[in-house]
Amino acid sequence: MKNLVELECQRWASKGINIKYEIRDNRNGYKAGALKEGMKRSYVKHCDYVVIFDADFQPEPDFLWRTIPFLVHNPELALVQARWKFVNADECLMTRMQEMSLDYHFTVEQEVGSSTYAFFGFNGTAGVWRIAALNEAGGWKDRTTVEDMDLAVRASLKGWKFLYLGSLKVKNELPSTLKAYRYQQHRWSCGPANLFRKMVMEIITNKKVTSWKKVHVIYSFFVVRKLVAHIVTFIFYCVVLPATVLVPEVEVPKWGAVYIPSIITILNAVGTPRSLHLMVFWILFENVMSLHRTKATFIGLLEAGRVNEWIVTEKLGDALKAKAATKAPRKPRFRFGERLHLLELCVGAYLFFCGCYDVVFGKNHYFVYLYTQAIAFFIMGFGYVGTIVPNS
Repeated sequence: MKNLVELECQRWASKGINIKYEIRDNRNGYKAGALKEGMKRSYVKHCDYVVIFDADFQPEPDFLWRTIPFLVHNPELALVQARWKFVNADECLMTRMQEMSLDYHFTVEQEVGSSTYAFFGFNGTAGVWRIAALNEAGGWKDRTTVEDMDLAVRASLKGWKFLYLGSLKVKNELPSTLKAYRYQQHRWSCGPANLFRKMVMEIITNKKVTSWKKVHVIYSFFVVRKLVAHIVTFIFYCVVLPATVLVPEVEVPKWGAVYIPSIITILNAVGTPRSLHLMVFWILFENVMSLHRTKATFIGLLEAGRVNEWIVTEKLGDALKAKAATKAPRKPRFRFGERLHLLELCVGAYLFFCGCYDVVFGKNHYFVYLYTQAIAFFIMGFGYVGTIVPNS
């Protein structure tokens, strides 16, 4: 990949375009460290804006024409964020599930944050920053694994505004292996929780933004979406609700167990109308992933062992898939640590036991949900989700 980028830069440089190929010889600070290092280059002083793309992103030729004018004509604007478009959403069921979750994120969360408070979390790529705003906010920091969100919150506290362009889509790739997706979700859940721990007092004592914006950032952005959402999903659907089968004196009303969650789920799924028929699979998938996200959230809040773990999200790419297709098929080797996830298997066993108990003693027919959810936990616990890549 590096060689391809270097050759492409050389090709454009030979045509007289002012383009440079820069790399560093270490991974200190990971992505934040690389961005910080890049901003130290002498030629950056002559620039007003910086655009960021991850390696798998494919912007259209008119990307800058459609973003820079907003920054030029709105001096209070710090960031213009584009939407992601997934080129491999149909690769497997797991990528379809990711598409549903991320479409809701962009269609609802980013759009609402942009239009109401001019604030939302920078997605780390497919965005253009005003360098003056970036510098005023303190630049890139590697204190968490969500340097993009960190910068966005600090810039917002300085009074800068953000704009989300839902009409501008940039092609990119979703992680299609369970291993890569789990690493990504650990970072996306642990990082915000850790950032909240580090910044909550700074947000409360800030003098430049209104109280309503503080409430939005702390309550809506952090507490509800980054902390409570994961924990409540797992605790309620995978612990409390199954436990009511074992303790018949505790009864969850149907509006709390079925109706309200169903309405919320339908609203979450409207961002991807073509996948509405997959809603049941999406619910089961998200419930299983809520265990992984809840664990990561507590790691971030408590600053435990893997709090600063940064593993680059593996994207297979068409080239690798084509290369794999040309090789003789071979049976994937089983690796205990990579394919077997004990926590998921334990929760699956708990749900299965509760389902059996409900069949014998229950009256609410919860076993239909309990058995189905247990199967989902077992499938993901044994690693049979996503694209299976044979080990070489």
